[in-house]
Amino acid sequence: MLNTRKSRSIAAILAFAGTLTPISGLHKFYMGQPLWGFLYLLLSWTPIPKVACAIEGVWYLAQDDQIFDRNFNKGKMTARNLQNQAAGVGALADALRELDKLRQDGLISEYEFEQKRRALLDNIS
Repeated sequence: MLNTRKSRSIAAILAFAGTLTPISGLHKFYMGQPLWGFLYLLLSWTPIPKVACAIEGVWYLAQDDQIFDRNFNKGKMTARNLQNQAAGVGALADALRELDKLRQDGLISEYEFEQKRRALLDNIS
């Protein structure tokens, strides 16, 4: 399980299950964090892991897939995320080409071109 892609929804379900069942920390084992999982199991008789499980369940659900993948899947992306990223790169390339065409046609100055080019490139996350 250490090398397989982790699902955000399964992690959230396991975290919320830790708030309802006597055993907490199953989501930590699923996420490849066995030391934290054992700590949650050792503290299962206290309310601490149950509160932590609830917080982590909400945290998993609050992240989008790209952030979750970056945090827990070592940057592995889903096919949908790769398609979205490719579409974004294509749109950026089209915008840069259009901007360059405006510069070549003399509709914007070299200074304006450079400012707008930098603004477009700064929006890359």
